[in-house]
Amino acid sequence: MKGILGAEYVWLSHGHPDHLNPESIPQLMGKKILLPDHVGKRIHDDLKGQGFDVHVMQDRRWYTLSEHVRVYCISDLNQDAVLLADINGRLVFNRTDASDHGWENHVRSIIKRYPVSFMMGLSSRYGDADMINFFHEDGSRIAPTEVTPAIGKRNANRTETVGAKYFIPFSSMHTYQREDSAWANIFHTSLDDYRNGFESDKCQMLPAYVRYNCMDDSWEEIRPRELPVTILPATDFGDDWNDKLDAEDRELASRYFKAIGHLATHLDYVNLRVGGQDHTIKISDRKFNRGVTFEAPRNSLMTAIRYEVFDDMLIANFMKTTLHGDWGPSRLYPDFTPYVAKYADNGMAKTRDELATYFKAYRDRAVLDYLKWTFEKRAEGIYRKYISDESVLHKAAKGIYWHYKKKLR
Repeated sequence: MKGILGAEYVWLSHGHPDHLNPESIPQLMGKKILLPDHVGKRIHDDLKGQGFDVHVMQDRRWYTLSEHVRVYCISDLNQDAVLLADINGRLVFNRTDASDHGWENHVRSIIKRYPVSFMMGLSSRYGDADMINFFHEDGSRIAPTEVTPAIGKRNANRTETVGAKYFIPFSSMHTYQREDSAWANIFHTSLDDYRNGFESDKCQMLPAYVRYNCMDDSWEEIRPRELPVTILPATDFGDDWNDKLDAEDRELASRYFKAIGHLATHLDYVNLRVGGQDHTIKISDRKFNRGVTFEAPRNSLMTAIRYEVFDDMLIANFMKTTLHGDWGPSRLYPDFTPYVAKYADNGMAKTRDELATYFKAYRDRAVLDYLKWTFEKRAEGIYRKYISDESVLHKAAKGIYWHYKKKLR
């Protein structure tokens, strides 16, 4: 904590509350806040309006912070960002929560130049950093399936793919404290899980808490005291599951979802179940036979809608989500979560024209990388439409995929 509070610069990757928390951010007043060049500039404008010293980092440009430290940032259309920090000739690649959106080849080309490099980023067994609180229409819970049983193997593959020498678990240590989200703690990824399957002759894993000396390349493990998980009632957070929406709430919620134009091309309705009562918002006149019910306490739900931070409800995993009709194996992706939480809420792009401008802004920053990524995502979408994650074919294809990615090095 002393090191954090003594820092001259602070880099904030994106707006999730475990990366940008309104209760802790006042402690950083007076420091130089470095931000990715996110389209929409929401974080920049909000922090600037609160009096913070904010500086936007242009994509793919080195910034010298001191005699021995320089940093390099890339933002992406998912409102995520990655940071590369050259510390006395050693490279730290902090991918935080980001997945490749066209920047991976470029990052790999930079990492190649460094004999000592680190990759740190989010990873989990069950994907619980996103919405996993799904239910069948009969009210029974859909148990989350393991995204990757041997999470160490996946992290070794990812580290080898970018060419880093070390992997460090990062951005993954959350647990659930609310009584209505504590059910998800059994799907939490423990520190021991990260070593499961981590085998490589090209990279190695360091402890999640480590102090590394960039002068002589020595390191030591830090063993912080583990905090006990104290379960707190929802009322401690201002939530009462019996509270109901009033007329003003219903009108605000309807305007919020109807303003996001893309939803009308994909689903019929959004239903909000609050205090045992349903409020169904008609989204489209066309019949897709597809809808979604979000069941949540009034205070948190309306706070998220009022401040346009709906992703906070999705990732908190106390809101219950029921999908109606055929959404496919990816559920809320790619036609709900990105368009609501990323492009609209954070990127300020809601209409078709605003979205076109939004995507063009990211495409123009690195045209070839963007087009290559777009082609790969479309191919993946077609593949996943016909091939189950549980099939033998998928498992074989996954091995071929990682082999191909590593060959790109």
